[in-house]
Amino acid sequence: MDITIKTLDGGEAGTVTLAEEIFGLEPREDILQRVVRWQLARRQQGTHKSKGRAEIARTGAKLYRQKGTGRARHGSARAPQFRGGGKAHGPVVRSHAHDLPKKLRALGLKHALSAKVRSDSLIIIDDLKASEAKTKALADKFGAMGLQNALFIGGAEVEENFSRAARNIAHIDVLPIQGINVYDILRRQTLVLSKAAVEALEERFK
Repeated sequence: MDITIKTLDGGEAGTVTLAEEIFGLEPREDILQRVVRWQLARRQQGTHKSKGRAEIARTGAKLYRQKGTGRARHGSARAPQFRGGGKAHGPVVRSHAHDLPKKLRALGLKHALSAKVRSDSLIIIDDLKASEAKTKALADKFGAMGLQNALFIGGAEVEENFSRAARNIAHIDVLPIQGINVYDILRRQTLVLSKAAVEALEERFK
């Protein structure tokens, strides 16, 4: 599969052949859903917490005598049915992460890349470089290319001027190749890969 390489100025810089086993798969929504769910579960903080009856600071004395009052018997003001008491079966600090096989994670990334190719939402750029760290200049270039909602994936390191200039542009994300993931690919309308990123992906999956 051949695709034209573009420059940030809107020109062309040749073509590149994309591997069918990475960019030419039939996207499966069930695999993409499982990988996204796995990613978001790992990201969830899980720091929600409520106090149980053992953690409430109240008196330990018996409320009133056991018998003879005509009322229900109670032994603690910390019980959940009382105002100011502990919460029964409330949330506790925990991890929401669950396991997902490595092969399925890798397959999810391939399907996400293939989905962008199928929807004509993949652009290959020769190099992600900016002559100066000016947000307005880079935003104008993106506007000329029709990029308003995009994820840029660079090589092992993203050039500093480009990274700084793109930082304040709304709906634009920039990641090195090590940070490529299914959720960020799917949440942005267009995926922009540098030549170095394409080579790194093919090397990773060969």
